[in-house]
Amino acid sequence: MANLQAKTRKTSSSIEVKKVSYAVDPVTAWAQEVYSGKVLAGPDIRNACGRHLRDLEDGPKRGLTWDLEKANRAIRYFKTVLKLNGGEHEGLPFILLPWQAFIVGSIFGWMAPDGFRRFRTCYIESGKGSGKSPLAAGIGLYCLTSDNEPRAEVYAAATKRDQAMILFRDAVAMVDQSPSLMKKIKKSGRDEKVWNLAYLATGSFFRPISSDDGQSGPRPHCALIDEVHEHKNNKTVEFMRAGTKGRRQALILMITNSGHDRNSVCYSYHQLGVNVCEAGAKGVTKRHRHFNDGFFSFICSLDKGDDPFKDEKCWGKANPSLGHTFQPKYLREQVTDAKGMPAKASTVRRLNFCQWVDAANPWVDIDTWLSCCAKFDPEKLAGQFCYGGLDLSGKRDLTALNLYFPEQGKSIAEFWTPKDTLLDRAAVDGVPYDIWLEDGHIHAPPGKAINYAFVAKRLGELAAKYEIKALAFDPYHMTYLEVELEAQGIELNLVPHGQGFRPARESNLWMTHSIDLVEDLILTGQIQVLANPCLTWNVASAVMEADAQENRIFSKRKKTGRIDGAVAMAMAVGAANATEKVAESLSDHITKHGIRTL
Repeated sequence: MANLQAKTRKTSSSIEVKKVSYAVDPVTAWAQEVYSGKVLAGPDIRNACGRHLRDLEDGPKRGLTWDLEKANRAIRYFKTVLKLNGGEHEGLPFILLPWQAFIVGSIFGWMAPDGFRRFRTCYIESGKGSGKSPLAAGIGLYCLTSDNEPRAEVYAAATKRDQAMILFRDAVAMVDQSPSLMKKIKKSGRDEKVWNLAYLATGSFFRPISSDDGQSGPRPHCALIDEVHEHKNNKTVEFMRAGTKGRRQALILMITNSGHDRNSVCYSYHQLGVNVCEAGAKGVTKRHRHFNDGFFSFICSLDKGDDPFKDEKCWGKANPSLGHTFQPKYLREQVTDAKGMPAKASTVRRLNFCQWVDAANPWVDIDTWLSCCAKFDPEKLAGQFCYGGLDLSGKRDLTALNLYFPEQGKSIAEFWTPKDTLLDRAAVDGVPYDIWLEDGHIHAPPGKAINYAFVAKRLGELAAKYEIKALAFDPYHMTYLEVELEAQGIELNLVPHGQGFRPARESNLWMTHSIDLVEDLILTGQIQVLANPCLTWNVASAVMEADAQENRIFSKRKKTGRIDGAVAMAMAVGAANATEKVAESLSDHITKHGIRTL
């Protein structure tokens, strides 16, 4: 065993470490440069490096040992055994970037008093595209083949099996690219359906698993948990942790982007990581009696006062792979697209700049929205072709229709709500339905529930006035309206539109793509919307909800809000763009997000 204890001299404000070269100790060398300010990093990474440097001196007092040989052995494994996959990196050796080498070396180089690994739980939070998943997959393969653990069980774990497969596929691709691993590892399954990697020499395996599988008794030597910010509770982590008690140096590795829920399990680990690194950098004393020496964290973050939308100089703090796995041009595009769209800005700040943000941001900046609102005479559009979006409500809420005229770049909205309960709901929702009705901004047929016969009649009148080429609809309650349309002899080209995170099978229309399209029109000023206070209220009530692949759909800002008009508008624009050219664009978008048509 080769140990390296760098000599340190502490002052009240800093740690000075004897210079170590990257060739000898890449972990300590990078920590020195970060801590001294030679390498750009945020406050939590600076503290993580300070913790490492201080532990080189203080660690032995707590029984900790820095085993340089083991650290470098793990780092070399990536370069000599693993190969990257995809795009320009296909088949290239997996040469760890300095920040990645710091993580890998720290995990495998620090030993506890019992001689086994110090770190049993690791939390990594960085910007999107930094290469967390391939890094985690490589760590899993190292634990499978080179960690001297008999019958090691390695898992790519998540709440859902589909999510677990994303990281596992990275591991499978690495095996396929590595002649060395192809000789040692036996795959079960073929192509996209590989479900197990077996290392027969030690009776070990690597496979995906979810806490919803119902499988009992996993005893992980290594559990890789992806997208922790998507986890609603600690179920998956505890599911894995419960099986580690019999393992000498089990590793639970969590990787994630930043989130928005400060009551989430992800934020709990985030805060733990921040506190551990801060205390470690300052020096662990007796007052830190609850300090977790076995918890490693690498949290990318910005300094107080940094604004990535105004200053590009701070971008590297949240994106340690900037200039390697992606270029600044990508981030510039993200920032430009986010301007005027608070919900998108919130997503960009969270995913690309590691800022924990408030989820309750409006979909569209109100000034941007109002700049698109105008007064014009809908009668002047008579005879012109258009596309519609129809969001049918339950019996008591709003039903919304939007007609989009692509050649004129104009949009008009209509709403229906039951008249008999209008005043009661105005008091609950806090909006003047009665005034909107008087001013002609909404329809209110008699009754306590919406009568679809009135909606069908109005659709017939509009179809006679305009050439409605297609009417995209939410399937919810549509059967009731279809009965009324048939009874009144009204024929429309009805096209189903997916409301969730997947396209409708019959049309390929889906909300994520339609939202992208209508946002582009609003941001670039290519659409004029007939001013309607009910529609403005709907737009102001809309926030974004995203899945793990960042496909977005509308959600309500608060319980009493209504978003039907925004939904209908997006569907209308989506229908208008459902041409062959846009179908190709949609296909590319689906491929990019890993989504398949139902």
